[in-house]
Amino acid sequence: MYAPLHPPHFTVAYWCVLVAALLPIVCAGLAKWGMFRVARREGGYDNHDPRAWMARQSGWRARANAAQANSFEALPFFIGAVVIAHQLGAGQTSLDLLALLFVFLRLLYIMMYVADLATLRSVMWSLAFAVNIGILFVGYR
Repeated sequence: MYAPLHPPHFTVAYWCVLVAALLPIVCAGLAKWGMFRVARREGGYDNHDPRAWMARQSGWRARANAAQANSFEALPFFIGAVVIAHQLGAGQTSLDLLALLFVFLRLLYIMMYVADLATLRSVMWSLAFAVNIGILFVGYR
């Protein structure tokens, strides 16, 4: 039986993967915020046809939904980068800091998206993408 040299543990970077996986759910909740108590016939949230209801939204609700979609799109690359960096033996402190920075930039991205600050949103997206590339290569030798 194989016994690892170091006991396995959940690193900060792995916790960041969990947080990043929850960000789309936060965006969805934000898009629906305050509409659960409004009757469907009055435009309130429709759990019988949630996608059609969301498609009818505009303004910040629609932008929160778009941020949700983009958060799902960014997730696979981030997960893969973190796992690959761990497998390549990346320095844990560097990896953890980059993963935290990625999550922070993605939070800023969501805030800028919902606030309709398009240029800042694009800057945050670009920075987060660059950090994700950094995560992928932090263990490269």
